[in-house]
Amino acid sequence: MVEEQDEKILAELQKDGRATNLQLAETVGMSTSACWRRVRALEESGVISGYSALVARERAGFATSAILHVSLERHDVKFVDEFVARVMKRREVLECFATTGDADYHLRVVVRDMDAYNKFLDEFMFRIPGIRHVRTNVILKEIKTGVALPF
Repeated sequence: MVEEQDEKILAELQKDGRATNLQLAETVGMSTSACWRRVRALEESGVISGYSALVARERAGFATSAILHVSLERHDVKFVDEFVARVMKRREVLECFATTGDADYHLRVVVRDMDAYNKFLDEFMFRIPGIRHVRTNVILKEIKTGVALPF
């Protein structure tokens, strides 16, 4: 759990991760030294896990995005570990969630086009041992996307 002042810092950094310490301190109403210490503490504690740029998927040439619903044959540790290890190595897989319900895993995948998606399925997904079923929902339109937590 983070303190109220930390939430203000986090909310601002989520809006603009490139803000200088001076800009951040002024925005959240702190001295620059206190702000710097709090940001460092948030980084060291792992609350802030890193910084990155948000890239517009389609403008960067990744026209196809899909949600995959993956079911395993059985939940043997060997199959689960191999599935997770392989998925972790694939750059096309932006997110992977172990879930309850009809599917064991949900993956968000981005590729340049449908040919690349078919290749991803044929050369990767369908070759992972222990997969029983893969169902795809191609994303037609992104209505709301984001990574910012609701402080």
